[in-house]
Amino acid sequence: MSRVAKKPISLPKGVECQVKSDAITVKGPKGTLALAAPAGVDVAVDGGEIKLHARSADATKMAGTARALINNMVTGVSEGYVRKLELVGVGYRAAMAGKDLNLTLGFSHPVVFKAPEGITIEVPAQTEILIKGADKQAVGEVAAKIRAFRPPEPYKGKGVRYSGEQITLKEAKKA
Repeated sequence: MSRVAKKPISLPKGVECQVKSDAITVKGPKGTLALAAPAGVDVAVDGGEIKLHARSADATKMAGTARALINNMVTGVSEGYVRKLELVGVGYRAAMAGKDLNLTLGFSHPVVFKAPEGITIEVPAQTEILIKGADKQAVGEVAAKIRAFRPPEPYKGKGVRYSGEQITLKEAKKA
């Protein structure tokens, strides 16, 4: 059996898990998340723990994957996930207009991004964007979409980057 799947998932206070034949639902203070029941894996809730067990030797990999996904769901509904983006470049700015994110990224027009359901976007400073939500995959996907509007370029490093991301700059062409 997968070493990852052997470790039980402890449920924090205020988080409850329901296991049905077709889906696993996790409810908490930050929201509710659901996952389709993984094939070949038995999921059981006893006490304050979720335990997984592979039905066959072929399903051991799936048991580890399912455990990681369920753990991400539990963490998301209890604490939530945050992704921080930084805008680097002269005149690059971000501002909120209702639920829409307005980005000035050096184009002839402003870029408007509508936040999907379950995701909140905050702009604490003109060059910082915080993306928050309970679903880890959705938070990462929104961050990637915003970054894709103007990814960091390799000569000056201008663009939208993840916080802490290292950009390897190329040397300019020599005459």
